[in-house]
Amino acid sequence: QMQLVESGGGLVQAGGSLRLSCAASGRTFSSSSVGWFRQAPGKEREFVVTDHRSGTHTLYTDSVKGRFTISRDNAKNTVYLQMNSLRPEDTAVYYCAADPYYSGDNYRSWDYWGRGTQVTVSS
Repeated sequence: QMQLVESGGGLVQAGGSLRLSCAASGRTFSSSSVGWFRQAPGKEREFVVTDHRSGTHTLYTDSVKGRFTISRDNAKNTVYLQMNSLRPEDTAVYYCAADPYYSGDNYRSWDYWGRGTQVTVSS
């Protein structure tokens, strides 16, 4: 089993930035693919970005390209999501996910999840 804990969410004005962190434990983090998903009220959880366990393939959803950046520090078992130029439509609970292989952009296929951190962007 792997445990994931997100942090770094909060309230920010449109155009601002936040950096989310996800601390992992319970298994070798470097061998896992990681990703970020988000869920707005009344909406299904949606793909934001995934990073293959090899570290050579990263895929962002179109709406965040050029604004969000995923990174990971395997020594610290931590993955980050740097979010710039935030928009009100980015408001959601953001979840960190991990998988021993790679489960693509379908959140239902990912094995491990954090409990989420709220990001609220005001207009």
